[in-house]
Amino acid sequence: MLNTFLKGEKGTRLRFMGMLLSAILVLLSVFTLAQKGLNFGLDFTGGYLTEFTTSQSVELKELQSFIAQNHNGEFELTAQGNSHFQLREAPSASTTSTTANSLDWQSAVTQNDDINAQVLSSAYIGSQVGDELFDQGCLAMFTAMIAVMLYLAVRFEWRLAVGSVVALVHDLILVLGLFSLLQIEFNLTVLASLLAIIGYSLNDSIIVGDRVRELLRVQSNNVLSPATIINNAIKSTLTRTLITSGTTLATVASVWLLAGAPLQGFAIALFTGIVVGTFSSICIAATLPELMGLSAKNYEVKVDAHTQTLLDMP
Repeated sequence: MLNTFLKGEKGTRLRFMGMLLSAILVLLSVFTLAQKGLNFGLDFTGGYLTEFTTSQSVELKELQSFIAQNHNGEFELTAQGNSHFQLREAPSASTTSTTANSLDWQSAVTQNDDINAQVLSSAYIGSQVGDELFDQGCLAMFTAMIAVMLYLAVRFEWRLAVGSVVALVHDLILVLGLFSLLQIEFNLTVLASLLAIIGYSLNDSIIVGDRVRELLRVQSNNVLSPATIINNAIKSTLTRTLITSGTTLATVASVWLLAGAPLQGFAIALFTGIVVGTFSSICIAATLPELMGLSAKNYEVKVDAHTQTLLDMP
């Protein structure tokens, strides 16, 4: 059924409408990032991280309400299991008050007979460490982007390479925009998911780009228009793309629903990245080169030049 929508002018019109929608979403994401920013977790901002267990199963909401009565600052409580919890405290202006808050709630949960908690570990993550982690993470993502650009420059004609890079940047911006809009915690696991999204988005774009290149080389007589060739390339790879994306989404959805709070941000970012990556490989990676004048002539020149070189050889 999807292949029927990609036939003729209807398919071309849908691709251009999708690219327009992508441009609007990118602008909205950039605006949201500029206005609200990202909700950085303790991995980047610093603060106290405490793990403890309870003697019996306790509801997360009940435990959170109890700790709030003995804690004056901001904190985040996550369940690692039925009786294993992790509490993160945001750094306050005064280290003394933060330490006092930690001692207050820890004393309350350990002395309460219904909870009877036992503190396993308590550590402070300094803001300097968080800054270093953020810088190293951004450097890793920047290095990955440079490597991708060099790879695409060697593999594809420059128009297809530009389309793949723009699609990649589009995917990252939309994921960051979603995290900014919903104020989901941005931590090291989310940063790792962005690196995974780079690889997945690149894979989708290369599949479509390879097929476009093959069909352009075959159509040396220019019987079909570039729009028709691109539509045919998308149709021939659509089933493979949807099956790959569907199986990956099922796995990520399982992580999202079953792995618990620690991996929730990672799963949300990866799930969103796969969806927008599949969309951008069709509406951006394949459509933008058409707007930039991609045609079979770009490959005719290369073939003719090579053939002429062989003919000129003695």
